[in-house]
Amino acid sequence: MTTLRSDRADHREVLAWSMYDFANSGYTTVVLTTIFNAYFVAVIASGLSSGSATLLWTVSIAAGNALVLLSAPVVGAIADHRSSKKQFLLTTTVGCVLTTALLGFIGEGMVIVCVVVLVLSVLTFGSGEYLIASFLPDIAPEDQMGRVSGYGWGLGYFGGLLTLAACLAYVTHAQDRGDDATAFVPVTLWITAGIFAVAAIPSFLVLKDRGAPSTQPTDRSYFIEGFARVRDTLAHARTFTDLFRFLVTLVVFQAGIGTVVVVAGIYAQQVLGFESDELIYLIMLVNVTAAVGAFGMGHLQDRIGSCRALSLALGVWIAAILLIMVVRDRSDIWLAANLIGLAMGATQSAGRALIGHFTPPARTGEFFGLWGLAMHLAMIIGPITYGAIGWLTGGDQRLALLSTLSFFVVGLLLLRTVNEARGRRAAVGLA
Repeated sequence: MTTLRSDRADHREVLAWSMYDFANSGYTTVVLTTIFNAYFVAVIASGLSSGSATLLWTVSIAAGNALVLLSAPVVGAIADHRSSKKQFLLTTTVGCVLTTALLGFIGEGMVIVCVVVLVLSVLTFGSGEYLIASFLPDIAPEDQMGRVSGYGWGLGYFGGLLTLAACLAYVTHAQDRGDDATAFVPVTLWITAGIFAVAAIPSFLVLKDRGAPSTQPTDRSYFIEGFARVRDTLAHARTFTDLFRFLVTLVVFQAGIGTVVVVAGIYAQQVLGFESDELIYLIMLVNVTAAVGAFGMGHLQDRIGSCRALSLALGVWIAAILLIMVVRDRSDIWLAANLIGLAMGATQSAGRALIGHFTPPARTGEFFGLWGLAMHLAMIIGPITYGAIGWLTGGDQRLALLSTLSFFVVGLLLLRTVNEARGRRAAVGLA
């Protein structure tokens, strides 16, 4: 397959691509970070201890991400071979919208059903993430990849903010009339699914699949062909030394980010005593500062390089986690939340753009499938580590947070082994 990089996207198509980040961010903020995770521990799994329920939550997230991990590189390679990234993206989008809505029908004690639906929602959400990311090298010039990635992440955080605001409005209304969480949490899931479905429409109407299906004759199925392409990439790992070094680095620091995403709401309620409405306000603030971080980092990394920019962002992450570990006054968490928002937007934007720089034009689906593999391996390692430490220590979540700090420190050290210029040359050599 060949990709016509000269057929660059106009501003309308870049906006349509960015709208997918806007659309799917509500899932992250409502289901994984703010509302449903705490609801799972407090209501759906109320028959378990807090430590056991938190561990089950992290195991469920890990299981969904394990399925993404196993399927991402092969699905990406098949999408390249068939030039069908958009078709795969539509399938995963419909799947995530439906499973998010289904979570709203699950009540207290329905733990097994909830885990199954949750795993499917994580699988479809995660698959959509790497599929939409694989369009980045097609629509962004080499010298603007950072800022285009930043536009997407930044708009995505505003999407999460809009979804949270809509949910907050409903939660406030429901609490004023005396409803409890079992009445208003399901509605927030339906709001999230609806916004996802509507906001994603521009991506499918405007975004183009720029590749052409492979004309190379083969008597193998597309699935076998997909495995063969991934095997070929891994066999030539030396050619992509810096890509694979960065993927390892990404797994490590993204494990820390993934932990914050899926346990922040639980930590805020169980350790810091935040109520549901307070937590929503906190995460709304994080979304605003994350958007600022993503936009700012997008421009900064195009000027100073992605690796340098990422190093700065990881330094902010380390400062934020240290602050959370030492504060005892709940009001101080707002400062840490601002730092986390800035760092999260910056690292997400810079990491995706760097993969784009390291990607040969004809293998965007496959290489972003590897990015998806790394991202979701991290989403297994980080939350499971946190959940296991919390369970083994009888629910000591402050101690569990220490593992999150170590991921950022080690990730910063590993990033120093990545040679950005050499990685870009390797990608151009296979263009």
